[in-house]
Parts: sequence; structure tokens; C-alpha cells
Amino acid sequence: MDWQAALGPVLSPLGLDLYDAEFSAGTLAVVVTRAGGVDLEALTEANRAVSAWLDANDPIEGRYTLDVSSPGLERRLRTPEHFARALGERVTLRERREGQPTRRLEGTLLASDATSATLDDAELGPTRVELADVERARTVFLWGADQPTAGRGRATTSKKG
Repeated sequence: MDWQAALGPVLSPLGLDLYDAEFSAGTLAVVVTRAGGVDLEALTEANRAVSAWLDANDPIEGRYTLDVSSPGLERRLRTPEHFARALGERVTLRERREGQPTRRLEGTLLASDATSATLDDAELGPTRVELADVERARTVFLWGADQPTAGRGRATTSKKG
């Protein structure tokens, strides 16, 4: 299902953007964001709006849990859009390499496009990685640096189908 197309319009009137959505192991994880951060009230409103949309449209069979949260200080990077939003930030990633051990990289994200990301790795310098080869990636929160101080919020609802 294209969760961005389905839930983006549900969240937009609340002043929220859909950062990510994934259905796995009986849980629909919806991650929302907005400029200035997301507070518990916004998460509660998002939970209610998404829950109402799910009840009306019934896109998931059976029982499931709806988990609405903010991205937190260390955001997961899965899509080209996630990488684009993280330009200039410190990121860490694991790169799968055919016939070689997985490579761990960490550094400032210098560039990204639809298929690749380039980061200034602490040891290797500027390094280009194909997004298809990224096993796992996230931003890195630097304690004591000029970074946001908001914590990760979450609102969860159990649903029956």
C-alpha cells in the first residue's frame, strides 16, 4: 500500500507530515514530523485521525496495532527523501558489499539523490553508497552539540479487523 498517498492527506490538516509508515509483524508504524517538532498532543491527534481513516477504509485484514510516533533524535533513513532531509547531518550506515564483509560508515551526509548518498566518512573521506546497498541507516545525535533537545514521543492504539 502507498501509505504516503493514503495518510499524507489525513495528517496534512493537522500541520503534520508523514515521515515514514511501515506495516510489519502486525504493527502499522506511522512516523510524523513537522517544523519545530512534534508534541504529545499532536501525536494524539494524529493517532485519532489515522485510526479513523483506518476504520473507514479498512486496508489491513485482521488484528493489528497502530503505533504513531515522532522520528526522534536519531531518525531512521530508508528512502531517498529521508536521506535528502538529512543533508548536512551526521549519519551512520551499514553497506552490503557483494563478496565482502558489510561496511560500516559514519560521517556528514554531503549529497543524496534517488539512487545514492555520499557521506564524508571519518576514515575514508567522501564515500558514495548506492541506496540499494544500504542495510540500515540513521542520523546520529551528537550530545552537547547544537541539536534539538526534544525526545521521542509515541501514541499507540490496538485495532481489531
